[in-house]
Formats: sequence, structure tokens, C-alpha cells
Amino acid sequence: MYKYILEKLGDFDWMALFALLTFFFVFTLSAYLIFIKDKSEVARLSNLPLDDCEDSLPQ
Repeated sequence: MYKYILEKLGDFDWMALFALLTFFFVFTLSAYLIFIKDKSEVARLSNLPLDDCEDSLPQ
């Protein structure tokens, strides 16, 4: 039975499956890391472009 299944999968596009699984893994990992990120760190980073603090500028 396994031999029959493997013969039928011979013309299957393994590269497309690998690309799909890689995309799904990276997307899931990045979504997980975003949701566990500390909320205060996210707030600090979101205000970073708007921060007018003079001591943060390089001299």
C-alpha cells in the first residue's frame, strides 16, 4: 500500500510544498513573537520616530 502511494506521489511538486511549509512556519513564528512581545516595549518603539528627545541624537 505504501509503495502504491509513493508511486502516485512521484509527480507531486515537492518544491511548492516546501515553499508553502516554510512560509507557514515563518509567518506563524513571527505572529507568535509579536503577540508575546512586551507591551511597554511596543509602545516605546511606536513612539520612537516621534520622540523629540535631544539626548537621543548622536553628536
